[in-house]
Amino acid sequence: MDIKIDDLSGPEIRALLLAHRQSMFQHSPPESVHALDIEALRRPEITFWSVWENGELLGCGALKELDSRHAEIKSMRTVAPHLRKGVARTLLGHIIEEARRRGYSRLSLETGSAEAFEPARRLYANFGFTYCGPFADYVEDPYSVFMTREL
Repeated sequence: MDIKIDDLSGPEIRALLLAHRQSMFQHSPPESVHALDIEALRRPEITFWSVWENGELLGCGALKELDSRHAEIKSMRTVAPHLRKGVARTLLGHIIEEARRRGYSRLSLETGSAEAFEPARRLYANFGFTYCGPFADYVEDPYSVFMTREL
C-alpha cells in the first residue's frame, strides 16, 4: 500500500469523500454530521492522505491540528471493496506516527454512535483510543462518540 499526501483534486478521491458524507447523513441527523467537505479538508491545519495500491484508491484519512499538542483524526474511510483488508489499520498507524513526529501529545476523534460505526470504534480501541467527552468545538450529542489517546 502506498500512502501519499493528496491534494483532493482527483476524481477517485472526490467520489470517495462524497460517498463518505452521504453515508454519514444516512446514519446521523444533519446537525450531528461532522464529516468535512473537500474545501474544509483543504484548510492549512489539515493534512489529507490517500491510500493506493496498483493505481487503485483504497481509502483516505486526515489529521487536523487543534493546537500545538493536540490533533484530531478526520475523514477515515475505506473504499467498500477493500473493507477488512487492513487499509484503515495501515493508515491509522501512519497517522499516529505522523502525529508523534509532529510532537503532538494527544490524538482525538469523533465518530458515530450507531451500530454502523462499531467497526470503526473497535479499530480505534485496538489502537489504544479510549472514550472521552467532547473536545475542541464538539458538544455532547447522542449520535457522537468521542475517543482519545496519549502519544
